[in-house]
Amino acid sequence: MVTREDIRSDLAVPPGLFLEEVLEDLGMSQAELARRMGRPPQAINEIIKGTKALTPETALQLEQVVGVGAHIWLGLESEYRLVLAEQEEVERIEAESALLDAFPYKQMVEVGCVVGVRKAADKVRELRRFFGVASLQQIGKVPVYGPAFRVGAADKDKSSYGLAAWLHCGYLQSKDVETAPFDPDRLRASIPALRALTNQPAGIVVGELQRILAECGVVFALFPHFPRTYAQGATFWVEPKKKALLLLSNRGKWADIVWFSFFHELGHILLHGNAAFVDLDRSVGERGPEEAEADAFAAGALLDLASYQDFVLAGGLSDASVVAFAAEHGIHPGIVVGRLQHDKLVGPDRLNYLREKYEWAKPSEESAA
Repeated sequence: MVTREDIRSDLAVPPGLFLEEVLEDLGMSQAELARRMGRPPQAINEIIKGTKALTPETALQLEQVVGVGAHIWLGLESEYRLVLAEQEEVERIEAESALLDAFPYKQMVEVGCVVGVRKAADKVRELRRFFGVASLQQIGKVPVYGPAFRVGAADKDKSSYGLAAWLHCGYLQSKDVETAPFDPDRLRASIPALRALTNQPAGIVVGELQRILAECGVVFALFPHFPRTYAQGATFWVEPKKKALLLLSNRGKWADIVWFSFFHELGHILLHGNAAFVDLDRSVGERGPEEAEADAFAAGALLDLASYQDFVLAGGLSDASVVAFAAEHGIHPGIVVGRLQHDKLVGPDRLNYLREKYEWAKPSEESAA
């Protein structure tokens, strides 16, 4: 009788080919095998051609009729179906390669989120592993990435996949950070301390934000901006209501804009429950009512609006008066200048020397510090 070694092959070989050899050695026709098994001849022919799966019941019958163990038949069938599935998977991966341009793969490699590979198929596999999906088309159906696809849908220049990658990179950076349970009252009470950090250099700010927010049940993460995402910040929940994530990109350099974005995201956390938000550059896309509410929260958190109005109505917006007003309220004068420019009370170039620019460290540099 013909024997067969169980060697893995890239060829999809149906167990029916081995069955043909066995029948030939036994001098038995397919019709005779069908009679002995009590099966229709067509079923035996389909098994031999590989168009019909060989079931455990059929494997047991073959064992009794032709003397080859059921486990061998099932092993051959399993290998055959796996090779077929792998061939189909190669075709799916090839089709998904068309999506690769939507991902900032180079930048994801630079920040250590994915492995640097050259072949398109390997990139697809690595992205699937990174996102934890069986297909790249499934990314938009995972709830945590939903906001990235909502804000990216209206503008062809925006990459929803890039936004989803930015969100997940930020999540991976911070998911294991330990925090106290989320405490909205403590978070609100921390606003004066957070606002006072506007007077500190960027090198101190990040660590202090992380410390203060962790005590309130919020993880703060600063993650590099990815091309075609226009991301300013995002908020979502890790284990709902146990820990919030406040994620900022390093796209902004002007400190007053960065601080407004920070308090805007803080507003989402305090005002909008478990909802997830991805906020883009304010010049990009439409903005809903929640964004207006978060803007109002940020404006009030940064400045005592009644005092600010009195300051504006007093007139004489000189350099000295801006510095004095900022000192009185414990904030950096650049915050006041930024608000005055936003309200078009001073020109876009006036008093810019009082504004500060942040130079953010790269993630690797922050880790080494």
